[in-house]
Amino acid sequence: MNSALFLPIALLLDRLLGEPPRWHPLVGFGRLVKAMERLAYPSAPEAEPVWRMRLRGAAAIALLILPFTLLAWALARLPWLGAIVPIILLYLAVGAQSLAQHAEVVRKALADGDLALARERVGWIVSRDTSELDEAGVARATIESVLENGSDAVFAALFWFLVLGAPGAVLYRLSNTLDAMWGYKNDRYLHFGWAAARFDDALNYLPARLAALTYLLLGHAADGWRCWRTQAPTWYSPNAGPVMAAGAGALGVSLGGGARYHGQWKERPPLGCGPTPTHEDIARAVRLVNRGMWLWAALSLAAAILIGAIHA
Repeated sequence: MNSALFLPIALLLDRLLGEPPRWHPLVGFGRLVKAMERLAYPSAPEAEPVWRMRLRGAAAIALLILPFTLLAWALARLPWLGAIVPIILLYLAVGAQSLAQHAEVVRKALADGDLALARERVGWIVSRDTSELDEAGVARATIESVLENGSDAVFAALFWFLVLGAPGAVLYRLSNTLDAMWGYKNDRYLHFGWAAARFDDALNYLPARLAALTYLLLGHAADGWRCWRTQAPTWYSPNAGPVMAAGAGALGVSLGGGARYHGQWKERPPLGCGPTPTHEDIARAVRLVNRGMWLWAALSLAAAILIGAIHA
């Protein structure tokens, strides 16, 4: 009940304030992650068996996540603070306004014909090489980021807040940050970051599918469902596939396709249906995420009120 009441307040804070410009806790957590990596990563990784590398990574994420999750649980139970801490923690965990602002800079640059700026700024939110993208490529990359990060940075954080309250929001956001830092399939992190990637996949499994359902309910539902059913299994990520396929179908645009990552060309399956996206479709993708976010807030609040009335 309290989580459902706190949720819209936290979303309003995010809408009004955006991310804290300075002293964001996740920045400090990132530094702590780097320090932990220096302690936990072996000096001779080639001599470590796979199981021990994975164990090192699993122990590191437990030491990084559990204390802050327990602290959130304890603070949320205190008198007075119990009504403030959950709101603040969810506000810090949700990145809806920041995502919208980054996407809007790219959209405006494309609308103004400034392809160089659009390439530079889309590079802030995607991991692919952007220096040679044309206008359609920039729009495609931006929309993919909006849809996927809408699931990761918005809906998953809301889901775990509704399920577990403030500790859930902290648990999810820190695990997602660890995946962003360690969840790479390269020589350094393939085994050390295995636990971080798998834990984040597990936490995102249900939220990703609820996000995909939200996208198709608020867009072209039939196309979204068809793309989800036929295209998501071909995507390399079990959680991003449903989100991006359903989102692309719901928007009626074509996404996916080959892209260059760190100098290497990567063939990716097509997603969605319809024409190549333009800068106008970036704004539509942002609206889709925002409408879904407020739909979740309204439904959770309505459910809490109904449950309260039944038990009254």
